[in-house]
Amino acid sequence: MITARLLAYQILLHLEQKPSQPDRLIRSLMDRHSALEARDRALLTELVYGTLRWQGRLDWHIDQLSRVKPGKIERSIRIILRLGLYQILFLERVPVHAAIDEAVKIAKSLHPAHLAGYVNGVLREAARRESHWDWPSPQEDPVQHLSITTSHPPWLVRRFLSDLGFDEALRLCEANNTVAPLTVRVNPLKVEAELVIDWLKEHGFHVEPSPYLEDALRLHGIRSDLSRLPIYEEGWVQVQDEASQLVGRLLSPREGHRVLDLCAGFGGKTTHIGALMRNTGEIVAVDSSAWKLEELKRNASRQGVDRIDTVSGDLMDLSPGELGQFDRVLLDAPCTGFGTLRRNPDIKWRRHPKDPYRFSQIQAQYIEKASELVREGGVLVYATCSLFGEENEAVADRFTETHPHWTREPAGSILPGSCQTMTHGDYYRSWPHRHGIDGFFGARWRKAVQLNREK
Repeated sequence: MITARLLAYQILLHLEQKPSQPDRLIRSLMDRHSALEARDRALLTELVYGTLRWQGRLDWHIDQLSRVKPGKIERSIRIILRLGLYQILFLERVPVHAAIDEAVKIAKSLHPAHLAGYVNGVLREAARRESHWDWPSPQEDPVQHLSITTSHPPWLVRRFLSDLGFDEALRLCEANNTVAPLTVRVNPLKVEAELVIDWLKEHGFHVEPSPYLEDALRLHGIRSDLSRLPIYEEGWVQVQDEASQLVGRLLSPREGHRVLDLCAGFGGKTTHIGALMRNTGEIVAVDSSAWKLEELKRNASRQGVDRIDTVSGDLMDLSPGELGQFDRVLLDAPCTGFGTLRRNPDIKWRRHPKDPYRFSQIQAQYIEKASELVREGGVLVYATCSLFGEENEAVADRFTETHPHWTREPAGSILPGSCQTMTHGDYYRSWPHRHGIDGFFGARWRKAVQLNREK
């Protein structure tokens, strides 16, 4: 019999073997096992994301309990143990005996009996210990203490401590481990926010307006698939965190503009741009993944945005001769993504300490290419969902220093008054622990009009 725990194990094993997007794996398995009850679907999602979120701490518990050396524990067994421990240590509604029994059943179905016995022994010892663990001292070893108690890689904790100090690093790590609210952007092309709020309340959903944006709503306690609700199918709403929505606000396109969205992905920001332009003008969305652009087209159609053309290919191959130039260009650059750990906890286990520098080199090339596609008097916005200065301020500062014909425009003069705490100098900077939204960075420049040209 297929259970939520077995499906969670399969997804976690897949993620261990090949980097993938957990939400897509979950959705795919749910579609294949449509008979799963709602509570089992909720448990599956909780087990996958919870285990990923707390993986580092769970591994520490395993290594504390196991008589087998950490490096000799088979990968699949470690995943079974992580799943069992997460339920025992973090889920009060799951009976301890049920968590242990299910873990042992999975182990028995896949491994020799002695390994199932090993799983049983480790989990029972964890249940006996309850909350009695010998945690590393925050005074003697703050890196190890935060790394284990908040389940972040040591190198990442070291960076946070260096950049923010202990107290704020702790707050950031704790915020990264919270479950982010489901935030939607109301589509003004089809409906007003008040009507969406009324619909949600009438159907038993808890909804609250965003403190930052009038078209953003935060939903809590959603147990059903939002994409199957009429308000989604009819294009009334689009899932998009406020931090991401503020990138579109920073770009501030006007009706009739010609806009280029580079690294467009699935089109969350692209369709937002279309809504801000009242479905006028022209938008060209570029991405290297053709399949993402196909989903972008479906998403745009659902929202009633029909002014989007798509281009599949490498950004570095684009030229003004091919595409022309644009009033607005958005470069939502590839980055380490650490500002989205609340939604993507697997990122912290896949990234390397050198990745921020590696991405910054790519970003510098991309922003140079993006600038070539902006017309005189036009605007360029550079954005990431990274928390690291080398991907954010360093890239933006370098561009300003090397491009004297561009003027950096303060984010505070563009963004809504409710978002002024998210401005850092001329830049837009949001933090999960300070603002309760994803961590994003944004910079905006205007290209000078050259009045004196040689004839």
